[in-house]
Amino acid sequence: MKKIVLALAGTVLLIAAAVVYTVSSRHDTAEAGPAAQLTLAPGQLFYRDTATGRVGAVPLAGTGAKPQLSGLKCDRFAVARQTAVCLAVKPGTLPAVTDVLVLDGGLGVRHTETLPGTPSRARVSPDGKRVYWTLFVTGDSYAQTGFSTRAGLYEVDTGRLVKTIEELPVFLDGKRYFAADVNYWGITFAPDGNRFYATLGSKGTTYLVEADYGRYRGKVLRENVECPSLSPDGKRVAFKKKVGEGVWRLSVLDLANLQETELAETRSVDDQALWQDDHTILYGLENAVWAVPADGSGAPRQLVGGAASPAVTG
Repeated sequence: MKKIVLALAGTVLLIAAAVVYTVSSRHDTAEAGPAAQLTLAPGQLFYRDTATGRVGAVPLAGTGAKPQLSGLKCDRFAVARQTAVCLAVKPGTLPAVTDVLVLDGGLGVRHTETLPGTPSRARVSPDGKRVYWTLFVTGDSYAQTGFSTRAGLYEVDTGRLVKTIEELPVFLDGKRYFAADVNYWGITFAPDGNRFYATLGSKGTTYLVEADYGRYRGKVLRENVECPSLSPDGKRVAFKKKVGEGVWRLSVLDLANLQETELAETRSVDDQALWQDDHTILYGLENAVWAVPADGSGAPRQLVGGAASPAVTG
């Protein structure tokens, strides 16, 4: 049913060849100094240092403290409570293979899954009980979207692995949606650990899906929503909407009335935004981590340079 997209495969192979993966002292970290012993203490902004690939941290309060870099190298990183997830491409694997590392409060490895694909998105549920990810994969063909992804999750408490949510039953306008090219990415969970949202791509259109994990079924809420990120209060979704070929605009959707607010960031943002709190949204852009108000006011401000993949501890 699914075929290899040659153009994407070539891109993924180049990415896989370029990315270097390291965990702790197993690889050289001398290029950025000694590794700091980071923990998931509250009030920190974590990020991926783009020069070294190492996970760094700086106080959210912005006290001017010097950023600290751990010995952990990731392509994507996320945290919640005392759980973190690190996605890291395994070196020398063609087609690309990614290690999904589930980490504890001291960034020690609790569990590892090795899955096909290149890291795209990563998140941890607000209760810290589930980690989830999106990987670009070869061997699948989605002619309308031009790429193929596989979104999955891991239950930290039970050890249950869901390699892909492609079989999730979804209803569009009250009818079960069936298509050979269904493609999911950008999972985000509510604080209750059950309700979640994701992007469904099919036939050249993207949809925001709201789903019930326990019942394992979902419904389409609206079109042109990618990489959703649910607010801490569970009432709004930050997302990127397509406004041109390869151009996206950050917006926030009120789930009660589906009213949309465009944010003050007018540059194209190809990232899954992150809520620092109920009022501020973070994202990676132009080799830096930025913040912008969630209500459309204000202006973007840079938090950390040479950084990507922001994550915050409450």
